[in-house]
Amino acid sequence: MNAIPTDLARADGVVPRPLASMDAQWTALQDAANAVATLAGLVSESPSTEVRDFPSAIAEAGGWRLELAANGLADLAAMMTPGVRALLAVSARGQDPVPAALTLWREYHRARAALLALVPRREPPGQTGR
Repeated sequence: MNAIPTDLARADGVVPRPLASMDAQWTALQDAANAVATLAGLVSESPSTEVRDFPSAIAEAGGWRLELAANGLADLAAMMTPGVRALLAVSARGQDPVPAALTLWREYHRARAALLALVPRREPPGQTGR
């Protein structure tokens, strides 16, 4: 009888992406989001510690969380890249990019929140689970 592999990422041959690659991709996505915010007429947000530390925190979590985050990052980049290009093209034609930029901004925020939720929450020192 064949044993079911416990590491499904390895079972299908997927090799985890190196942390440096994930960090660079995460930074590029934050830059793209700031461009979208500008096109939407919003003030660019200052990244929280949770956002800044995501690549290292998810790498520390490892396992299925890291693999899901890597796939989610690729999906987010696949959404943002053509979205930003389209917004820039609309803007270059002198059309109003705000409605589309706001929509892309909201979708980015939802996707980013889902990625951030993959990082296990840490309890402050001195507290135990309840």
